[in-house]
Amino acid sequence: MILSESMAIGPILKRRARHAIAPILGALLLGYFSYYAVEGERGLLAYLSLTQELRKATITRDLIHGEWEALDKRVGLLRPGSIDPDMLEERALLMMGLGHPDDVVVMLQRSPAD
Repeated sequence: MILSESMAIGPILKRRARHAIAPILGALLLGYFSYYAVEGERGLLAYLSLTQELRKATITRDLIHGEWEALDKRVGLLRPGSIDPDMLEERALLMMGLGHPDDVVVMLQRSPAD
């Protein structure tokens, strides 16, 4: 009796194993693709990182653009067709090293390379 009971267990295990292979493989594939959807080169974390870098680059671009506009405005005031008297005076005083008595002058030491 013992021998026939152990012989009956083998085919049952084989049949159950055959039925379990598909769900196990499906779960493994689901786990694999889920992991790479989050951690992969083009996954969710990479997307969030690139989005943050894009925000930083946009802020930097806007700051540089603002500085450029301010400099462009100042240069526009010095163009020959429309010289602003205040800008002309500022540049002339700077070039000659002069100023009005009520002006605050900050003297900076120049390095030997200047």
